[in-house]
Amino acid sequence: MRLTGLLVSRRQPVEVRFHTSIQGVDDLISAENSDLFLAPGFIDLQVNGFAGVDYNRPDAAMDQIARSLDAQFACGVTRLLPTVITGPQENITGCLRNLARAKAELENGDAIEGFHVEGPHISPDDGPRGAHPRQFVREPSIEEYQRWQDAARGQVKLITVAPEWPGALPYIEHVTRDLVTISIGHTAATPRQIRDAIAAGATMSTHLGNGSHPELPRKANYIWEQLAADELLASFIADNIHLDRAFLKAALRAKGSERSVLVTDAVMPAGCEPGVYRLGSIEVELKPEGRVVLNGGDRLAGSALHMHDAVSNISDFVSLTEAIAMATINAARAGRIGSRRKGLSNGDAADFVRFQLVNGRIRVVDTWLNGRQVFESRA
Repeated sequence: MRLTGLLVSRRQPVEVRFHTSIQGVDDLISAENSDLFLAPGFIDLQVNGFAGVDYNRPDAAMDQIARSLDAQFACGVTRLLPTVITGPQENITGCLRNLARAKAELENGDAIEGFHVEGPHISPDDGPRGAHPRQFVREPSIEEYQRWQDAARGQVKLITVAPEWPGALPYIEHVTRDLVTISIGHTAATPRQIRDAIAAGATMSTHLGNGSHPELPRKANYIWEQLAADELLASFIADNIHLDRAFLKAALRAKGSERSVLVTDAVMPAGCEPGVYRLGSIEVELKPEGRVVLNGGDRLAGSALHMHDAVSNISDFVSLTEAIAMATINAARAGRIGSRRKGLSNGDAADFVRFQLVNGRIRVVDTWLNGRQVFESRA
């Protein structure tokens, strides 16, 4: 198989030869479609649901999960970590069991790279807890972690933890020995506790700048400490809602393009019409302007962000090449996705997105997963 398009970094026409992995990348003198860009497929390490499908329901139907994958292919996403949030033990294991079945049985289940468990080992405090239900927040447990892995067929790849819990450090050490990424998030930790978590093996920050107190100490606080930690990659929700643009610009400069990762934190209403929806045990409302909030309030409860829009939204702050790296090779490094760490290079998985720029924004034309086309625009 062969695909052509403009290499984003050099605006150079290239031809990629591939089967399920990339066999070669060759420069061309000219391209048939001079406005068609070619990039690695996007990776989303944090997606709770999409297109009306809630990954936090253990009874989510296989055909509905397949439909949600199709909707994400239309956004250029080729790999994702379905994300299960804080809840009763039986709900978390039930969801992981159901999602592992989807990965194994669905035609395009190979897009599911593994799973992200966001909580329940997070801060119980208002603010850092975000929209997670307080009654199910609990301390880290290696026994519970093993139950997750048993249910997920060993495919839990990423866990968000607040490192201030007693027992958090041995938990982090144990989990990271299994090559699972520990990400600091939904935390009220002191700077010292952040540093101790890094020493124990934490390598990432979950949606940095969100899931925090509305007011923090001016100097020493958990956001500054994570921004300053060169050992941590940081994920950001670039929907122009979760983060003030000035903070996002400053945060991207602090972490640098090589340590920044784009995630959507999308929830079930993403890609749906505005209205009230149910996420597990809570009701949320998708507002017309794209905010997802707890029903009857203003607290954010995930996003309705599409990944190609996240890449477009940071184009004022970084180059398109850097933005795409944040949604591809950086995400692969953060999530330990070994087949996707090199980009458009020999040996990497044949995951591609081709797109046009329309008024400076990405319009996805087609998407390829493991060498087969999974989306083609009809526009």
